[in-house]
Amino acid sequence: MKPVSVIIPALNEEQSIGKLIDEISTTLDKTGREFEIIVIDDGSDDKTFEIIKNKKVHTIRHPAPGGYGLSLRDGIKQSRFNNIVIIDADGTYPVDNIPEFVDTLDEYDMVIGARTGKYYRESFLKHNSRILLQMICEFVTGRHIPDVNSGLRAFKKGLVLEFEENFCLGFSFTTTITLAFHLNGYFIKYVPIAYCPRGSRKAHVKIFRDSLRTAQIITQSILYYNPIKLFILLSFIVLFGALIMFTIYYMSGSIFFLMTGAVLFFSSFMYFGLGLIAEAIRQSKHR
Repeated sequence: MKPVSVIIPALNEEQSIGKLIDEISTTLDKTGREFEIIVIDDGSDDKTFEIIKNKKVHTIRHPAPGGYGLSLRDGIKQSRFNNIVIIDADGTYPVDNIPEFVDTLDEYDMVIGARTGKYYRESFLKHNSRILLQMICEFVTGRHIPDVNSGLRAFKKGLVLEFEENFCLGFSFTTTITLAFHLNGYFIKYVPIAYCPRGSRKAHVKIFRDSLRTAQIITQSILYYNPIKLFILLSFIVLFGALIMFTIYYMSGSIFFLMTGAVLFFSSFMYFGLGLIAEAIRQSKHR
């Protein structure tokens, strides 16, 4: 049986953290494998720390909130085993999947719990934001990605630390490592899981703020790992704009639309050329 380090970042999770720790311990005890549980209290101001310090876990405490990604980074670095499982502390992820995820690391480099069910859909705005995010990530990687930022996943410690310099210290940590693994040729398996109700505590995610941060992370990841795709996308968007301007000119005869279309048309070639240069720079840095 493979030993495993289970890492739980926690911020004000007094309602669920104790039960989650007990469930993980019971589940892994039944498998007979060696394991450790690492809980990172990210500056909680409720009873989270008082609860976890009385459990048989390794505890890391931040004096103030430092971010989801920072908590995971600290937990990964202090883990004893190469097989890592991360799980959110709010009780929304099924613990029973953990042994299966760890065993699947024989064949795959990362195993991700792809969330399903009505509790994952949440609001109309969140659901459609996730769809848009999924489409962008699939375009960037050329892979099907059912859930890019799931908080339940298993991976090898050594592989994730290869990308340490690109870790996002905030909410988008999981998005970053998902894109990094796909864009560097590692194999990821997605396992459908039932996403459970959160309970009375509100989510820490702020849809507008975190959507902007996620967009930033995706852009940075594209520029670092596959910049030509970003510039090709920009090139086609601008070229499409040029075709619209030419169509309007044909219908109206206005010289303004002709000139605008011409500028956009030649700009599309400029973006494509910048993409080739960016790709050449990327390849020269990774030789």
